[in-house]
Amino acid sequence: MKIREATLEDVERMLDIYKPIVETSTISFELRVPSVDEFSARVKSYGESHAWIVAEKQGAVLGYAYGLPHRSREAYRYSAETSVYVAPTSRGEGVGKRLYGDLFERLATGGYYQAFAGVTLPNEASEALHAAVGFQRIGTFPKVGFKFGEWCDVSWWSRSLRDDQPDGAS
Repeated sequence: MKIREATLEDVERMLDIYKPIVETSTISFELRVPSVDEFSARVKSYGESHAWIVAEKQGAVLGYAYGLPHRSREAYRYSAETSVYVAPTSRGEGVGKRLYGDLFERLATGGYYQAFAGVTLPNEASEALHAAVGFQRIGTFPKVGFKFGEWCDVSWWSRSLRDDQPDGAS
């Protein structure tokens, strides 16, 4: 398995992973599958500002992970929100852990200090993954999303990426 930066050529293969998640689960709060153009714009934007990576084996995309801005206000500039998605045939094989490990390094090198992740409940596998890669559960937003006719809770997780302080930051 190889971890590398995502390219626009990967978009359709990543959407193959993401589409059933959007259409059949509350893992994502999107209500419709993004178009190739919409998804491409995300890959380009987040890849430039944070990181967007794929796990690949013999030309097949096994999963992907990315960082994005946590919030828009300037004081949040050193924090990133993270997501990881793994193809159903590759779950339980360490793909998510490898993606997150690489993503954390890239985010830290890029000047980010804290990573946050939201997990729609219930999702024992995702909670186990986040705990295994060093996230700590910090709370739950009750009834924060509404999909498929029901309210969904989201647990929030936090992980430090670096221990130093930004130079000259206020």
